[in-house]
Formats: sequence, C-alpha cells, structure tokens
Amino acid sequence: MTRDEILRVERYLQTKFRNGEIALRQDPQLKGALEVCLGDEFIGTLYRDNDEGEVSYAFSMVILEMDVPRKL
Repeated sequence: MTRDEILRVERYLQTKFRNGEIALRQDPQLKGALEVCLGDEFIGTLYRDNDEGEVSYAFSMVILEMDVPRKL
C-alpha cells in the first residue's frame, strides 16, 4: 500500500471507532498486511484485496479467551 492509502485507511478506522490512537504500521514480516495498533498495543492485522479492480480492506482481530472478563 502507498503511504497515502495507509493514512486514508488509518483515518477511516480512527473515525469509525472514534479513537485517534489507532495506528497502522508496516512490518516487514507481514507480507501484504499491516499491523493495527491501539497506542503501543498490537491488536490485529489489516489486509488489502484487489479483486478485478475492486479494492477492499479486511481487518482481523484475535481476542484471547483469557483476556475476556469472566463477569460483566
């Protein structure tokens, strides 16, 4: 992804989730994906797909069961 595209998607996520701490970072080990971070914490990955000229982005976030509160 170009730097401009990364900034556009980052701004979209910040607006959609109402959180200016969301940041997209490139990681050489993630071929074709970006890290999605909340502050300094890695929270998921973002993939870009181009299917017959239609560009879309997929955000994947794994939530560990041990991180989910037992009681509400």
